[in-house]
Order: sequence, then C-alpha cells, then structure tokens
Amino acid sequence: MSKPLKILQIVPSISLVYGGPSQMVLGLSKALASQGIDVTILTTDSNGDTGQLPLDVPLNQPVPQDGYQIRYFRCSPFRRYKFSVSLLRWLWDNAKEFDLAHIHALFSPVSTAAATIARQQKLPYLLRPLGTLDPADLRKKKVLKQIYGLLLERPNLAGAAGIHFTSGQEAKISERFGTHAPDIVIPLGVTLPEESTKGQARAKWGISNDLPLVLFMSRIDPKKGLNLLIPALERLLEAGIDFQFVLAGENPQDPNYYNQIKEQIKASPLTSCTRITGFVKGELKTSLLQDADVFVLPSYYENFGIAVAEAMVAGKPVVISDQVHIWQEVKGAEAGWVCPCEVEALTQQLQNALADVNEQKRRGLNARNYALKNYSWDAIALQMIQAYQDVMSRSTGIEKS
Repeated sequence: MSKPLKILQIVPSISLVYGGPSQMVLGLSKALASQGIDVTILTTDSNGDTGQLPLDVPLNQPVPQDGYQIRYFRCSPFRRYKFSVSLLRWLWDNAKEFDLAHIHALFSPVSTAAATIARQQKLPYLLRPLGTLDPADLRKKKVLKQIYGLLLERPNLAGAAGIHFTSGQEAKISERFGTHAPDIVIPLGVTLPEESTKGQARAKWGISNDLPLVLFMSRIDPKKGLNLLIPALERLLEAGIDFQFVLAGENPQDPNYYNQIKEQIKASPLTSCTRITGFVKGELKTSLLQDADVFVLPSYYENFGIAVAEAMVAGKPVVISDQVHIWQEVKGAEAGWVCPCEVEALTQQLQNALADVNEQKRRGLNARNYALKNYSWDAIALQMIQAYQDVMSRSTGIEKS
C-alpha cells in the first residue's frame, strides 16, 4: 500500500480578519485530509492589529484539526509583515519529509522566503498568488513591487512546479515576470451554510421583512468598488425604490478607509436605510446571507471572489462587476447580474435585481445549484489531488536526499 502524499500548506495567516483567501486553506486542508492526504499547515500567529491569535495553543507544535494539523509560529521580528524566522527555520529543517508545498500569497515575505527554501531543498511547490499578479494590484506601490517581483518573486515563479490560479480570467491577465511555470486553474471552495438562522439578522438590526435587503459582505477596501456602490444606491433612493442596505466587513490594515466610508454613509441619504455591522462570522454571518435578497460586490479586481461564492451557495442572486473573475460563470449560469465598473451600469443592474422577486428567486436557485456543483470542497479536493499527483510525476527528476 502506497504512503499518503505529505503536503505542506504555507500561508502567512489563517486569521478571520484576513478574509476568505487565507481562511480557504482550512477548508482545503480538511477536504484533502478526508481523501487520505497527510496535510500540515504552516502559518504565523498574526491576527491583524489585534495582536496574537486568541488561541491557547503551543507555538511550533502540531495542533490537531479535522484530520490535519496546524503549526503556528511567532511573528518575529516583523509582525506587521507576518514574518516568522522560526517558521522558516522549521521548514529548512523538515522540508525533505514532505512531497510538496502549496504556498499561498506572493509579495509576502514569509511566503517568498518559504518558496526560496523549498527550491533550495528541492521540494516541489505550487504558488497561489491570491490576485497579487493582477496588473491592477501591481500598480499599487508599483516601483517597490517591480523591484520585489524581479529580484525575489521571479526566481520563485520560475522554479514553481505550477501556479495555482482560482479562475481562468486570473490566469489570463496575470503578470509572470517572464517566467513559464504551468498554470493550474482550480477554484476556491465554500462551506455549506450552517443550520438555518433565517430571520435573526433582520431581527437583530431591526430590518423589516417587507423591504428587500441588499448585502455587501467583504473587506472594506478601495478595490471593492464602494465608490461605485454608494452613489448607485443613492440613485435608487432618488428613484423611489425602497430597500435596506447592510454593509458588513472591516479592514484592520486600513481603518482610516473604513472610517471614511462610515462617515460618507452617515452624511448620505443612505444613512436612514443602512446598517453597518462591522466584521461578522459564524451564525451571524450565516443569518445575514440567509436574510439577504441580493448580494452585491462591484470590485475593480477580484481574482476569485470567495464572498460571491458564499452568497451563491446560500442561494442568493449576486450583482457583481465584470472584474470579479468568476463573472462569466455567474452570467452563464444566470446566477445574478453583471456590469462594468460604472455607477450608471451598477445602478441599472441593482434596479433590475430588485424589480422582480420571482427573478431573484430563480437566479438565486441557479446560483446555489452552480455553487454546490462547482465550489464544493469535496469536488475541489479531488481536482487538487490530481494536480498534486501531476506535479509529482513531473518532478520525478528532482532528487530528494
């Protein structure tokens, strides 16, 4: 009987405050473990600006989970950048015990260094960019990223056994710095909603059952298109369309922008029909998704859009921009409405979404069916295992002592 594959998942943080792209490593690891894969997550104790993870767990020791294990390492000396010397030292000492490393995030010092160590130790590795190779993202701190990319990430990309993109669109537009590692396109998965909590969110925030609820649930960041959404919602109010708007999320790395958005809404006609909840999780998050009528995310760029997939699996029609890279899937499945990143176009699609309850339900059902088929962790785990096996077969020439 052959031994199970031993896989490392390396990610700067799995704290909830960093959102779905980091958290997905937990769902992936659980699904892989259920298929007999030996999975170890290496991560730091970073928890945004709130200090260390609120977990009473030993550092540098295996913490058993649902069939896999996590090793947390202290952020030191650069907590702000989620960097850990002890994590990298452990990886250097133990790399040869594993078959493959799946490294999540580029332009993050601990992930960059982990890929370098994997290459030096002849451990095959996949890189998941998390949208950091999107030209729109690279324009932020452009000079610094070009230097960082050419000097540090280019060798990592060139040495990777594959680049894990979560949508075909992400793969198509991503910058490779002149490298040619194979593309591996596998979407993210979503966890099925917990036991029904329908009605709890409306009750908590005093939202009438007679009004449609438009939900934005994501990190409060300039790239999410709130500068489009707020004026679009204002135009709906001017047109006499009644609704309630819930803004759910926060941004521990940029609290000034979060406060700016809150003040903008407070000074807007929207203030009377808006609830700002901050970060939500667990049962409260589930109840918001179940109570919503329409989910909206007009991002300027989104390599996948895990929040969109979560809304879809909850049976909600979505209104998204054509820069959310699963927009073609949403359009093809008639699971929502898609528009360019323009206020007028977004206003029109939101108006379309709110105009017909029966159409909302039809597209919501389409969304759920599509998500259950394509974004379930079981299905994605099988695709990932095949990708790992393909990588191993291509890497047979790499000697591991």
